[in-house]
Amino acid sequence: MRIPPRGLPLRAEMAERLIQAAWFADSDAPPEKFVVIVDTDQSDPAELLELLEVDLTGRLGNIHAEVLYAYAQQHLEAWYFANAEGLRTFLGRNLGSVDTSKPDEIQNPKLHLKHLLGSRVYTARVSEDIARALDPETIAQRSPSFSGFLEAVINGGTARQSA
Repeated sequence: MRIPPRGLPLRAEMAERLIQAAWFADSDAPPEKFVVIVDTDQSDPAELLELLEVDLTGRLGNIHAEVLYAYAQQHLEAWYFANAEGLRTFLGRNLGSVDTSKPDEIQNPKLHLKHLLGSRVYTARVSEDIARALDPETIAQRSPSFSGFLEAVINGGTARQSA
């Protein structure tokens, strides 16, 4: 998994650099596919992914791997709330007033998660630790956007689906 450094947004140029870095990191066994995932931040997912795909097409001429596109409705942190019990266990506390029954509809889940972390700084590493502690099957059952992402990672094909 590669993410933009210093919290930079994922635009076509950045996606190109991240894919190139992963492709050339192991020339003996390059990846067979890439899944580019974006937070929609209340934008239309289909429109956002189409723009990214159009901008990225042609930039990866030397990459011979499938590139798929997926999205997290709002922010990917909403996915963590889909496995409420696992997140409660990881945090060691109650999740507060957030409605975890429809995680893709949580407004500003990243900010809510930051508040739940208290004095602990929310970094990409903390996000990774949280993700590793949760059950992807539970999340996929409760989050249409995560289900689409998981489908792309496991089976390939299009990850575009409405949530």
